[in-house]
Amino acid sequence: MNLLTDFKEFAVKGNVIDLAVAVIIGGAFGKIVEALVGDIIMPVVGAIIGKIDFSNFFIPLGTVPAGTEMTLAALKKANVPVLAYGDFITIAINFLILAFIIFMMVRLISKLKRAQPPAPPAADPEEILLLRDIRDSLRR
Repeated sequence: MNLLTDFKEFAVKGNVIDLAVAVIIGGAFGKIVEALVGDIIMPVVGAIIGKIDFSNFFIPLGTVPAGTEMTLAALKKANVPVLAYGDFITIAINFLILAFIIFMMVRLISKLKRAQPPAPPAADPEEILLLRDIRDSLRR
């Protein structure tokens, strides 16, 4: 029973809930970045380089059966092992874009934190003020 109570205290702490929300938002954000890279950035990069589709960059690692089309999908369907490095290029670009966006967000948040003026010093308690008055009176 103590284990259940400990787990309940752990699970309802603010940090755990914040982490869960961050994971959910991160998953959705990852899909947005994946769509951005796959549908917008990679076609532009492919057009600049020469209308190349990175997802079809691969090297067959086994013998290709006769009559099999030399496309990634056809080779995978024929169970030919392939080194699909084009997918890796796409995923690496996804990562770089996501890392850059997170960097920019953290940088912006840091600037916003620095832009806030420092809080004014707290007023001295009345006891301190009275003690100072007494000290100053004794000096005279």
